[in-house]
Amino acid sequence: MEQSPDHHPEQRERLPDAFDDLLANNKKFAERFDLHGFDGVAHAGVLMITCMDSRIVPLEMVGLTFGDAKIIRTPGGRVTTSALAGCIAGVHLLQVNRIMVIPHSRCAMAAADDDVIIDRIRNASGADASWVRFGASADQRRTLHRDVEKLRNHPLIGDRAVVGGFYYDVDTGLLERWD
Repeated sequence: MEQSPDHHPEQRERLPDAFDDLLANNKKFAERFDLHGFDGVAHAGVLMITCMDSRIVPLEMVGLTFGDAKIIRTPGGRVTTSALAGCIAGVHLLQVNRIMVIPHSRCAMAAADDDVIIDRIRNASGADASWVRFGASADQRRTLHRDVEKLRNHPLIGDRAVVGGFYYDVDTGLLERWD
């Protein structure tokens, strides 16, 4: 069997222990875990779509806690096909009645468009990512407006949930309404 050019044998050799630290942390977490029996619905009726950026702590930034909201993370906090599916499921099955779409400051997906991101990936790794659509755009206000309208006008969401667009500043922790 021919190996793909992206195959890295040295990476595969590290895989057996690459997650050991995280599994050890999980054991400590499980020792004090007391959140069993949760029903899985959004108790505050909230679903948040935000970026995968680790500087964002979705529940804490709006004063919510475990079980209050559904969180969907995408590059740039965009309403992707998968995020849309999550919103539909949330609204119909998980008691979601408010949807927040939240891009943020200093986002890599707002620094360039898809073509530039794809070129950066190619330059960094030699891999062809031309088939991937990230939804990157420097005009965050315009893309947020489009994403919010997509949800507001969707026949399975629009009349069942209030949708709001917000902008999160990773340096101040403040949210600003942008819709």
